[in-house]
Amino acid sequence: MKFKIVKTWDGVELSEGRYKMMLAPSENGTDLVISVRGPLFNEPSAPELDPGKPFPHLWDYEVAEAFFLNDSGSYLEVELCPHGQHLVLMLHGVRNMIKDKLDIEYKASLDNGGFWTGEAVIPGELFPPKVSKFNAYTIHGSGDTRVYQALYPVPEGKFKTPDFHRLEYFQTIDFKSNILALIVKIKF
Repeated sequence: MKFKIVKTWDGVELSEGRYKMMLAPSENGTDLVISVRGPLFNEPSAPELDPGKPFPHLWDYEVAEAFFLNDSGSYLEVELCPHGQHLVLMLHGVRNMIKDKLDIEYKASLDNGGFWTGEAVIPGELFPPKVSKFNAYTIHGSGDTRVYQALYPVPEGKFKTPDFHRLEYFQTIDFKSNILALIVKIKF
């Protein structure tokens, strides 16, 4: 499954700064691989922690995020930084964190063309049962120049501030009828 993030959090079309995200089963068929590619803004600068480690409050840095929600309000939030740090949270209900700083396999790289790529392997057992909705976001910049982008944005003009936990705006994702069914088949 391939996605392009081409709008701001509130639905304004982007002229630049677009990201691509891909979801695919891992080689073992039990985990999910999330691949992301986007422009490197390097603003704010890299978190002060070794790559490959969970980093609290990663959403305060440059990051790409994927959210996987079920109909019971449980969701997995995956945050990936261009400098190799990550943050994975399990939640039940809006912002009600159950577990945080979950460890995953994650590697990121920067290229000479001003882009970054990241690839994370998310263990299948981290996903809530019966994932039915999905959204993806990116964040970069600082202060007044902070930019929030969304795959499925809120309606333009409806809210004054970005909030990635507005679950009612997530869109349906059908794990049952596509290749991702391999990952979550035991949970249906």
